[in-house]
Amino acid sequence: MTSPSLYRLLRPTARYLQAVWRWKRFTFHEAPPVFGNAKPKSGSHLLTQILGGFCQLAPYLYVEADPVRTVKAAGGRFTQKEVLAQIQRIPPGVIGWGYVDATPENVAFLCQPERVNYFIYRDPRDMLVSHIFFATDMHEGHGMHEYYQTLSDFDERLKVAITGINRDGLYMVSVKQRYEGVFQWLEQPHVLCIRFEDLIHDRERILNQMLDQVEKTGYRIPTPREKSLEILREAIQPQKSKTFRSGRTGEWRKYFKPEHKALFKEVAGDLLINLGYEKDNDW
Repeated sequence: MTSPSLYRLLRPTARYLQAVWRWKRFTFHEAPPVFGNAKPKSGSHLLTQILGGFCQLAPYLYVEADPVRTVKAAGGRFTQKEVLAQIQRIPPGVIGWGYVDATPENVAFLCQPERVNYFIYRDPRDMLVSHIFFATDMHEGHGMHEYYQTLSDFDERLKVAITGINRDGLYMVSVKQRYEGVFQWLEQPHVLCIRFEDLIHDRERILNQMLDQVEKTGYRIPTPREKSLEILREAIQPQKSKTFRSGRTGEWRKYFKPEHKALFKEVAGDLLINLGYEKDNDW
């Protein structure tokens, strides 16, 4: 039986040969470079499934197995130089993805007219709920895992997730600070910003926009539009993601009690209004 580490080592070669067989070519420089970016716990794996479908409708090799990260698994952050190096190491023809900030260096490299960029984000309230379940129940290596375990219940964890924490060597920013980087990506003209909720409830329009974003570079996707949409629809199988929990929208209503709503409004201010999720703070 092939070990997981050996499988990860051989997977790029296997996918390269598969792509060569599919597209009957040995070079993959024709289609524009694609990078899928995400706010953590906001649908990144749903996005990568769609990007995987791109490999069937245009000459792309495969989607990179590992994301570009800004935070190290062992703790601490990568330097800007290290993050940019991760992005630049993505081979030609391979679709990259990750959790990348809109720093001047990253924007200068990614946001060029000949490149394609997507950024997915989510209602901050649903993001917080997803974050807590992930950190508490699904990822023992998460920086907040042990601390969340010491709290009595979900209500207490949600309060901490809203306000953030900075004590005893434990640091996590508030929900308002978490979304500062989202607004920076929303300002970039060469990035198609996608709301997770729209991808769930208005999928056809979003998939068309994603295909349009490729063709804005001047490249024409060789697969007819209706066939391309069919391929992308079939590629979306959220249950195959190991971090999948529910994939629903508006679940925050089950968990936000009046004290959570009040605390969120106090900490986040007009965040939801500025993101377009609420018309006012009377929610």
